[in-house]
Amino acid sequence: MDAPEMKTGELHRPIKIKAITESRYDITASEAERGALAKRFDVPAIGRLRAVLTVTPDGEAIAAVGTLAAAWTQSCAVSGEDFAVTDSEELSLRFVPARRDYAPDEELELSADDLDELEYDGDSFDLGEAVAQSFGLMIDPYATGPAAGTARKNKNLSVEGEHGGPLAEMLAALKR
Repeated sequence: MDAPEMKTGELHRPIKIKAITESRYDITASEAERGALAKRFDVPAIGRLRAVLTVTPDGEAIAAVGTLAAAWTQSCAVSGEDFAVTDSEELSLRFVPARRDYAPDEELELSADDLDELEYDGDSFDLGEAVAQSFGLMIDPYATGPAAGTARKNKNLSVEGEHGGPLAEMLAALKR
């Protein structure tokens, strides 16, 4: 009988826990990985995705601190036209052993610190998947491109907080 095939993410970079000493990791997505991530995060293209992280053991936990820089193409939420986006941000990740002190259906109380922790199970964790998830959080699903203003005007749409359109005119007339 064959061993079951292990499913891996688009940016798979497993790190063996026992082998960790303070080390620098440079995770640069290949063209194929960027294409797969673009499909996953529903963006037309990713031109660059790179994270440089220093990984340090901290007891059973592992800290990963560094930067993530990316360039991608995104569709405007208003006009639908594609536009280029570049962004970078500081990353501070903490990998901890998976919790086993709760029943499967038990409700868990999480502290603010727990929200920034990524659980791992076994003898390794996937640093690339953590980078991929961090990239996904960089993407603004309601981002607007340079043509958004024109598209709003052509479709008689107003920006939240702006006073315009037929309803605003009726309200203004009532105040007079």
